[in-house]
Amino acid sequence: MPIFDARDMIAFPNGDNTTDTVIGGIHFNTTVLDFFNFTLYDNGTLSNDSRCILTFEPYTPHLLFPNGSFVNNTSCYSAINPIGSRGIVGIIVACLFGLSLITVLVNLTKHGRRHLPAEKRFYPIGRRWQWYWAIFVCAAAIIGLFTGIDVDRFYLPELPLVLNVFFWFLMQMGTMALVWEAVRHWGSWMERQYIDPNPFVLQQTDKRGMFEFWLPLFFYLWLWLNFFLIVPRNWGNIELQRSPEQTLEFAIPTATDNRFKAAAFCLLICWLTTAVSLWHSIRHYEARNRGFFNRMVGGLGYMPFRFALIMPLGLSVVAYQALSAWKFDYSPLKVGTNLVAMYIGGYLPSFLIIVIQVVSGFLRQNEDLNLIRQRRMRGQELDQELGIAKKPAWWRRANGDVSTGNMRDVIMRNVREVGGGRATHANIEAAAETRAREANDAANATNANGGIEMSELGRTNSAASSVRTTGSRPPAYTRYGGKSEARRTEHAVQTVAGLLFPNATPPNQPATQPATQRGRDTAMSEDRPTNDRSQSTASGTSMTAPPMQIRSMLDV
Repeated sequence: MPIFDARDMIAFPNGDNTTDTVIGGIHFNTTVLDFFNFTLYDNGTLSNDSRCILTFEPYTPHLLFPNGSFVNNTSCYSAINPIGSRGIVGIIVACLFGLSLITVLVNLTKHGRRHLPAEKRFYPIGRRWQWYWAIFVCAAAIIGLFTGIDVDRFYLPELPLVLNVFFWFLMQMGTMALVWEAVRHWGSWMERQYIDPNPFVLQQTDKRGMFEFWLPLFFYLWLWLNFFLIVPRNWGNIELQRSPEQTLEFAIPTATDNRFKAAAFCLLICWLTTAVSLWHSIRHYEARNRGFFNRMVGGLGYMPFRFALIMPLGLSVVAYQALSAWKFDYSPLKVGTNLVAMYIGGYLPSFLIIVIQVVSGFLRQNEDLNLIRQRRMRGQELDQELGIAKKPAWWRRANGDVSTGNMRDVIMRNVREVGGGRATHANIEAAAETRAREANDAANATNANGGIEMSELGRTNSAASSVRTTGSRPPAYTRYGGKSEARRTEHAVQTVAGLLFPNATPPNQPATQPATQRGRDTAMSEDRPTNDRSQSTASGTSMTAPPMQIRSMLDV
């Protein structure tokens, strides 16, 4: 790669003899210079296409060795010039981007914090992407602007120019992604508010949902095409601006080639995709107006005001990138470019977009908190429709409800109000008394009805309501008045067992009975009326016997 054009070469000045030359007041051997292919150029540099040194004062080398090395030489690619206008303005703009980066981080903390459980349909990272891209834009701008300081300070253009324009293109990409994520997330937020009262009002597999699924992929496809058309290339020709002839032959054709122009077209497709996303959100999640003019006015009124600002600014980003691809004089790839066009068209739109986003983020509420507020308002409206008036918080405190909110305290207070105790003592005795009282009431009702059929259908769970042919009715319940806690508990358990299982053999009686007792029971069973339930499945007396009187559900 040539460092200078051949037309910039000059002959070595004459010295004391034919093998001597004087450069910057220092004598050098022309034989050694010719052997190592060193050439003197009119801009005061000495180069052999692999090395380049400065020859003017105070950077002139002091001595040349026969092996081609110099003493106290200075490379041509050194920052020897003072900071120029490009660097001074770049420092100011970089400081502004640094301050905006702090505010972006504050907004990321505010709007990225989660106050509700994460939903599968709306991930928290969705509302953070716009702030992530804002951080990317600020970082790319700061790095590019600080590396641009050496563009003017380097005696010959080299790596600082490439780094400056490289991060500038990354900043352009991040700016378009920032605008896209701001618009896309606003549509997602509208959808979340729309379906919050009724999650089934919109499906994810319908035409609208599939359009929202494929649209981000379409946008990032064109954004990455912009990246691959710009970044993977040979940037060495951009550095070849060391003479007007070299700039015209190498730098301008590279900076205005078809790849840069196609990259600007891809960025335009990204902006149009963002506009379509904005139109789609207004169409599906806002009220519809009739007529083209009414729809246009209504759409501008429904969308946030910040979109009316950042969308034209995003289009200006595309316009300046296209302008730099066609006009090299206004491109940041030129060393001595038009600084007004560079900073106003190249950096100001990105900075204003971030400022608008930051101001809007400070004015807006966290989305989870906003959704909680909307749910509370809907609950109050429903209470008003149903006529429910909730008492204020001081009402409970005025009526003695001073609970601290501890669930254990609330449960203990409820237990004290109901009346708790040991399940084997107080509750069993209370249940036994209740069952004995029901049994006595059932027996009195039976005697009063005189055996009328279907006189009582209620279940009493007593021995009188389910008399078995082989069972015996337990004795009437009497409360034990002794002092032994164990005997009183045992007596209560036996009483309840007798009520629940009347056919069971009492614990104090043997399991087998004498023959005389069995005969007496058989005779009693023969004289018993047939309206009692039998253990046999055969019913031979159903036609001649009176109807069976049901006293309990156990007899059915």
